[in-house]
Amino acid sequence: QVQLVESGGGLVQAGGSLRLSCVASGSISSINTMGWYRQGPGKQRELVAEVTSGGSTHYTDSVKGRFTISRDNARNTVYLQMNSLRPEDTAVYYCNANIALRSTPWLTSNYWGQGTQATVSS
Repeated sequence: QVQLVESGGGLVQAGGSLRLSCVASGSISSINTMGWYRQGPGKQRELVAEVTSGGSTHYTDSVKGRFTISRDNARNTVYLQMNSLRPEDTAVYYCNANIALRSTPWLTSNYWGQGTQATVSS
């Protein structure tokens, strides 16, 4: 009933930039927090950044000052602008959203996208 589709990954050299996008579609009543997670090779999935419906943001320490999360509520879309990329940023990036369905507007669940690969070469 809900689908999250990411785009914007790719291969970039260290110091470069990428912009990820994630669009939520389906029978959506409301979207609360939206965020980006990543899972690097041999690592656990970790939170990168998140943004509330009101626009408050939170970043993991390693990306502060380099990444910017934003959202377009009218388009059910969240973005992650990644600048000054480092090889250690190489990972599959996953979109996550806390969503209430039209059929059950009082109930929220977390949904995940399929992931998009970002590779930073040294």
